[in-house]
Amino acid sequence: MSEAGERIRIDRWLFFARVTKSRTLAKTLVEGGGLRLDGERMTHPARLVGPGNVVTVNAPKGVVVLRILACGTRRGPAGEARLLYEDLTEPPPSPDAAPAPSGPVAGPRPDKRERSLARHMKRHQSFHAPRKPLQGGEL
Repeated sequence: MSEAGERIRIDRWLFFARVTKSRTLAKTLVEGGGLRLDGERMTHPARLVGPGNVVTVNAPKGVVVLRILACGTRRGPAGEARLLYEDLTEPPPSPDAAPAPSGPVAGPRPDKRERSLARHMKRHQSFHAPRKPLQGGEL
């Protein structure tokens, strides 16, 4: 790992920490404005970061907030990459707190008789709107 006073380019750190799959993608993310460093929007991938900085990444899966703990020297396995940061992202709400789905809930699959009845009803059902009765003199 790196010493505490060492600093590294943000695009390299994103690559080493496995936030992006390549340095080119890290550069594109930074230049596109999808990254904040200590609350300030970044557009230069050569900006130096070090331990203590807080990085906010607007990823496709959602916003991720990371505190840099170390700079790193290589893109290692996922376990080694997790040692480079502390995840400050709030956990998603529990599934128990999620609202119940609205609308009809699908029941069990209909059997042969129920499908036959449904076909019969559909075939013999009138799809036209009822006609209004003719008033005197109308054709």
